[in-house]
Amino acid sequence: MALTVTTKDTTALSDAELAEMADLCVDREPNFDIGFLSKQREEWVLVTVAREGARLRGYSFGTLERIGGTPSLLVGLLLVERNAKSDQVLKALLHDQFRRALLAFPDEDVLLGARLNGPDGFRAFSGLTDIVPRQGYKPTGEDRAWGRRLAKRFGAEKSIDDQTFVMTMAPGTYGCLDYVASKGSIPDGAAELFQGVDADKGQRLVAFGWAMAEVLASGKLPK
Repeated sequence: MALTVTTKDTTALSDAELAEMADLCVDREPNFDIGFLSKQREEWVLVTVAREGARLRGYSFGTLERIGGTPSLLVGLLLVERNAKSDQVLKALLHDQFRRALLAFPDEDVLLGARLNGPDGFRAFSGLTDIVPRQGYKPTGEDRAWGRRLAKRFGAEKSIDDQTFVMTMAPGTYGCLDYVASKGSIPDGAAELFQGVDADKGQRLVAFGWAMAEVLASGKLPK
């Protein structure tokens, strides 16, 4: 059965929908329960959901906004059900978000920013340019400034190490891009970036990359 993806304002989410979202990770990390998701409904502007028939397969909370004048697509949290179709669901969610980014910021490059809890999350950046962090790359001053800007937008500017891009929070539940690939390999060097990162202790890797205007216009993101 084909996936159906829709995006709407988070204010239109019902408690029943939040409960359905919580059920996708009720027995595993990151344990997004209905109380936590209720707060995300207040914090973020848009919610994108992917369904297979009536069954929820994944969802994302985020926003399209300008940060210091720069068009940005921020993923506050994204969760995909861990099954054989997880890759397809991730691509479907991101495709709709990039489509909306193109409508909001025509003819402009758009920054995608997210917090990752594992190396598989770097697949969300497939097809993007100048991804930070990446293995073997020394961040520039501007890269580090973007890390701090994103950490601030995610609610914890002073919690980030702007050399490694690891945010360290007190133990608890925090937003992230939660996705485990169903097949294939993770991007080269991604696993090394997570050495020493403990998601269970509130650590997240802040990552970002650029969707170039011409690539957005082609409608080919994500690859």
